[in-house]
Amino acid sequence: MLATYFTVKETGEHEIVIQKSRFIAHIKRVETEQEAQEFIQVIKKKHWDATHNCSAYLIGEQDQIQKANDDGEPSGTAGVPILEVLKKRKLKDTAVVVTRYFGGIKLGAGGLIRAYGKATSEGLDAVGIVERKLSQIIHVKIDYTWLGKLEKELRASEYKIKEIHYLDNVIIDTFVEVRRVDTFVEWMVELTNGQCTIEKGETVYLEEDYIRS
Repeated sequence: MLATYFTVKETGEHEIVIQKSRFIAHIKRVETEQEAQEFIQVIKKKHWDATHNCSAYLIGEQDQIQKANDDGEPSGTAGVPILEVLKKRKLKDTAVVVTRYFGGIKLGAGGLIRAYGKATSEGLDAVGIVERKLSQIIHVKIDYTWLGKLEKELRASEYKIKEIHYLDNVIIDTFVEVRRVDTFVEWMVELTNGQCTIEKGETVYLEEDYIRS
């Protein structure tokens, strides 16, 4: 499993107009090629009257599955530019369909490449990008006398509290990036003078919104 990777936040669409042609970018997170193909077919059915429904998708930890389709546009002017944007953004498990309604003005090969790239890029900005970080849920059991201090320290840190259980003792569940688990455990022991019990829980991906700088 990858320690961290980027993908789209949610399913969505975004439209732009270039030289009177409408370009509608449809975007979805997908985990299998079948899911990507089904998404493409749904868009094609919805926009059956469009001039073109061009698509591309990138799937797998090592981008094992890559496909691009020009859907009638000149070869290499639509699907590939869409795919190149996904690669440039370092996205994974993402499918994009750009629907075009021709507006009467021909764009030429260079114009088409720029148009499909721009539609994809702006579409991605509209739906949002997330960074998924491989994290482990760490359960820290403490006496109630330590609760105030630990909760204050955790909320002021970059770690994210998942849940606090108020039982005979307090159990604080925290998301910790896998690569930082040992550091986190040492920190908890130091803060409580060793008066805590720590258990390592399940491994999950924690998502955080990614803002381009």
